[in-house]
This record gives sequence, structure tokens and C-alpha cells, in this order.
Amino acid sequence: MDKFKFYEISQKVKNIIKNRETSELSSSEIADYLKKIKKEDKKSFYEYLKKLPNELLGEVILELPESLKEDAIKHLDAKKLTDAVEELESDDATDLIKDIEEVDENLEKKVYENLSEEHKEDINKLSIYEENQAGAYMQLEVFEANLDEKIEDAINRLRKLKKKGELENIQQVYVVDNDRHLKAIIPLGDLIIYDFNKKFKDIAYDERYKPITVRAREDIKDVIKKFEDYDLPVIAVVDDQGKLLGRITSDDIIDLIEEQATEQIYNLAGVQEEAEEEDDIKIVTKKRAWWLFINLWTAILASVVIGLFDETIQKYVALAVLMPIVASMGGNAGTQTLTVVVRKLALGEISWENAKEALFKESAIALINGMIFAVIMGVIAWIWFNDHMLGFVIALAMVINLLVAGFFGAVIPLVLKKIGADPAVGSSVVLTTVTDVVGFFAFLGLAKLILVS
Repeated sequence: MDKFKFYEISQKVKNIIKNRETSELSSSEIADYLKKIKKEDKKSFYEYLKKLPNELLGEVILELPESLKEDAIKHLDAKKLTDAVEELESDDATDLIKDIEEVDENLEKKVYENLSEEHKEDINKLSIYEENQAGAYMQLEVFEANLDEKIEDAINRLRKLKKKGELENIQQVYVVDNDRHLKAIIPLGDLIIYDFNKKFKDIAYDERYKPITVRAREDIKDVIKKFEDYDLPVIAVVDDQGKLLGRITSDDIIDLIEEQATEQIYNLAGVQEEAEEEDDIKIVTKKRAWWLFINLWTAILASVVIGLFDETIQKYVALAVLMPIVASMGGNAGTQTLTVVVRKLALGEISWENAKEALFKESAIALINGMIFAVIMGVIAWIWFNDHMLGFVIALAMVINLLVAGFFGAVIPLVLKKIGADPAVGSSVVLTTVTDVVGFFAFLGLAKLILVS
């Protein structure tokens, strides 16, 4: 980064610290500026971090990459972190407390002890849920009204809560009975069309306001599906008795989808997200080298298969020219299938129970493509080497390898999912091994039987 750019970024952060431009920049933008500053000047990074307003600090820390987040937490005292946590909404406050605990348990205890009883209670309520459960992503801050409450009274109450800054991003009112059973969800925009002297029970049973909810211990993947199916900006979270607990907003779901997609892409490529965020070349190199080491042995295995047919290759040199084509087509076809299946597994569209249909579909697609490109490559090889039997051999080998690629591209992630492993991790390495070995064995084996024998 040139000096002028660094100065420009530093000035923006200084303005934020002085409470100027605060409304113009999101927490993610501020985190990005701090990330750039850290690369150029660690001292300034820590200095600006400590001076950030408490109402911004917590959100900015949560937006930092994992390595920088850990570094930031280590350089902030318990008092500053406590103030930052108390400025956050309940779900973000819980996330930050967990992040602090991962870095330093003693520091987390100090921060927790200094929190108000209200914040402690909220964090305790959210901490009981597992990472894959809806409750782990909900906010406890909701605007609710009782069935017997007048609309006018509720609006006045909302006005006071907004002035105090106790509620943010409120779009709906959750109507509950005396036991907090959720009865209706009414958009705030709809309230203005009703007589303010009416009570909520007079309008709550309109079919339009029938609540769409998720259970607190429901799998987060099902929650994502509901957001997609109903195009929701927010969804209510209830317990098993239907009592209102909180809400999950679309921004959290978008972040979750992005995290899952990033993780799957990195896993398919054999790299780790946390490692890729590191600035230390040694750390990134080490992480990537592990998968490259595995790939080396799979490549050696493929070479061993080729070695079994060295005499065949010597007698028919054209085989050496055409071998990579068979393996490459199989690898690419398999990767297409693998990517589609891993994505559908992540979205819950495929499971072990309905895998038969997916296997049949992907195998059929691979077989059809195999026959199409077998004809194309067969004709090319015939014309290229003036040998129709060589064209027949590579065509048959291509059909076999693409069919195998399609089948295993679907079955490998399904098996990994079945045994409890991440279907994205290692799938590409196994698939590449299968398509290379089968491709070389099929092509060279058929050549030995048909062309050389």
C-alpha cells in the first residue's frame, strides 16, 4: 500500500474515533480498514482499535478475520471488552463472549462477571444451543404486544423503546397471549390502517398474520430453507409449546450461507479458510502442502497403473499422446457431479434415503455425455492417427471413465456424509484418484487387448 492510501485510510478511522462518518461506514468496512492498517503498521492498528467507540467496537471485532479477531481480543482489556459486549444485540454479544473464551478463558470470566445481570441472562439463554440449532442464531430483542393491548398503547411503547435505543431493525409486532404463546405476526406498516383504539385480539386472527415460526432446537439448515421458501426478512423462534423466544434476521442467514459456501469451496480445493486469511506465507504453505502431499501419492498410484502397460505404450506410441485426454475428461465430468451433489447435500436437497434418484440421474448424465464425446474423440483419433481401431478404443474408454466419474462423483460425498464426515473435504482427492486410475486402466487395458494382442 502506498503512503497516500495508508494516510487516507488512517484518516477515515481517526474520523470514526472522533464520532464523525460513523453513520456512513458499516462495521465490515471499518474492519476492512483496520485489516489494511494492520498489514502496514501494527502499532496504529492496536491504537485505533482501543480508541474505537464502544457502540462500534464489538461489531467491528466480529467482522475481523479469525486471526485478527484473536489478536484484537488479546490486546484489549476486560473493561473495554465488557463495554463492547453490552452494546451488542444478544446474539452478537453471545458470539463475542464465545470468541473471547476461545482466546483466553480467564479474560472471558472477567468480561462475563462485569456484565449487567440482564446481559448475563441473555447470554446464558443463548449459550445452551448447539451451533447447528436455530436458537444459536436468534436475537432475544423483539417487539411484542399482548392480545388485550390497544394498538395505540403498543405504538407509544415502541416509540419510547426506540428513543432509548433498546430495539433496532423492528419491522413487525409479535402478538402473544398471557402465557407468551405466539398468535400473530403483524407488519408495523399494517398497524397504521387500523383504528388505534382497537385491541390486537380484534385483528390478530386475520389469516394474513398467521405466524411462520421455527423451533429453537430446529436444524439451522431447515431455517435457511424456510427463509428461501417464504422470502422472509425475519422469522420468529418459539419453544416446543409455541411460546415466543426470539427472532432470526435475514442478515444472519446471509452470513451463514456465505460462510458455508466459502467453507465448501475451500474444502473442495483442499485449503482451509482460516489458513488462507493468514499473512504468514509459512503457515499458508504448510496447510496447503498437506493436501498436495496426498495428491502426490494419488498421482504416483496413477503412474503405477501406467507402468503396468509400459510395453503396450512402447509398441503403440499414440497411446501416450491420448492418455491425458481420457483422464482429463473423466476428472472434469466427475468434478461437475461432485460440485452439484455437495451443494445439494449442504442445502438438504439430497440425503442417504433419497440417494438412489440422484445416483441414477448423475450416472445417466455422465453416460450420455460419455457417448457424445466418445464419438467426437473417436473420430478425431481415427483421423489424427489414421487408425479406426484406436478411435474405437479411446471412445470406449471415455464412455467407461465418464460413467465411473459420474457415479463416484455422486457416491463419494454421499458416503462421507453418511459416516459423519464433511462431504466437501477430501472428495476431490478421492475422485481424482478414481478417474485417473480407471481412465488409464480402461484406455491402456483396452489398447492392450484390441490393438497389441
